[in-house]
Amino acid sequence: MSRIIIYDASILTLDDDDTFYYPGTVEVEGDRIAKIYAGNPNPSVFDDPSVTVLDGTDKLVMPGLVDLHFHTSIAKGFGDQLPLREYFDQVWYPAVRALNPERAYITALHSYYTAIKSGTTTANDMYRYLGSLARAASKIGIRAVLSNEVALPEHKLDLIEDNEIMAEIQAGSTSGWAINGCLHIHLCESQDEVDDTAARFGKTPIEIAGAHCIHLTDNNIALLAKTGTSVSYDPGSNAKLGNGIARLQDLESAGINVGIGINAFECENSPDMLELMKFGSLIQRALHRDASLAQPGKMLRMATRNDAKALGIDAGFLKPGKKADIIVLDLTKNQMFTPLLKDITNRKIILESHLVYGCNGSAAQHSIIDGLIVMKDFRVLAVDEGQLRKSMGNSFEGLAEDMKSFLIDSRAVMANGNKYSFLSSQKSPAISRIKAKTFSL
Repeated sequence: MSRIIIYDASILTLDDDDTFYYPGTVEVEGDRIAKIYAGNPNPSVFDDPSVTVLDGTDKLVMPGLVDLHFHTSIAKGFGDQLPLREYFDQVWYPAVRALNPERAYITALHSYYTAIKSGTTTANDMYRYLGSLARAASKIGIRAVLSNEVALPEHKLDLIEDNEIMAEIQAGSTSGWAINGCLHIHLCESQDEVDDTAARFGKTPIEIAGAHCIHLTDNNIALLAKTGTSVSYDPGSNAKLGNGIARLQDLESAGINVGIGINAFECENSPDMLELMKFGSLIQRALHRDASLAQPGKMLRMATRNDAKALGIDAGFLKPGKKADIIVLDLTKNQMFTPLLKDITNRKIILESHLVYGCNGSAAQHSIIDGLIVMKDFRVLAVDEGQLRKSMGNSFEGLAEDMKSFLIDSRAVMANGNKYSFLSSQKSPAISRIKAKTFSL
């Protein structure tokens, strides 16, 4: 059984007791956290060739970030001037339709690479060609929860049957990726969507099915709470697309588990969850003119514990017995964590503040996912960065040309009596255990 020891570090556990160690040690055995304690390990471990020892001096150890709303994506920076509906019609769906298995593999590999580089250890990914996504996740080592973007046949995207096939393939697998055994539904993302649904059905999207959850009524929030639904707060993409700001405090007051997610890189242009936490906090404070809202500790838990809970992952905080999904941040990186105090109480408070308001994902130095070192000294071990960049560029060159052949007027389709189904996965004979629902803000 492999062993990893990180010693002499600041350790932010985010556990139930909000335990913080300085200096402290984390020991990993196999795919689980074995021990966390103050001080340093027995000196004999430094002479044991079977143990991988990481020096945690001037480092912060914390749970890996979990991206609750992630799309593998290829067209970052393409069509950024468009509002949501036009963007879907002119960029997102033509790009998705123009994929093939190899393009999907390269795109997923690049998306997962950039996520790992900024501290993400789990991605709840909704895209196409799940076999290609699973291949990429297994190659690079990220923990991925995968599901198709399901639509009606006339939209020329994936069908429920595609998800069923992959669920059957996954059934006996022990890999780090999994088919999403829950509902992940995009709803209430724009005011147009809410208005169109009300005109067609006389109800809000939440009352019909489920969420992006920006434009919510009090009754919608009560329904989400009653059904035990988790919600992904995606402030960056919502702001960039001009869709609005979620009712974060009202959702939390109702007892709803709220996590946080990037959405697609096309909508956010960055996979950096640390930067997203900052924006997600500041936009709430600005909206409500209240500096007491969205405190750093709360934002950190949204990006780790709450997201892991929504996905049913035995991770999200550091505790013996939990899955070893751990990141190590360099506290000397570009002076982002300066100053710090040695007093343990104040050190923790300042560290949390620096994490949410003062740094970015470039500080992520090591990443351990499922007990394996996936990134060491800022380098993702499984891929050649230069070759991946070239492959991604070449893939998009071909796809951008092919997109022209895949334009479909969604308004024309809807005028014929059909509507988009934004279900990423649905209950079906092959997916019999629906554990939770996750809606995206």
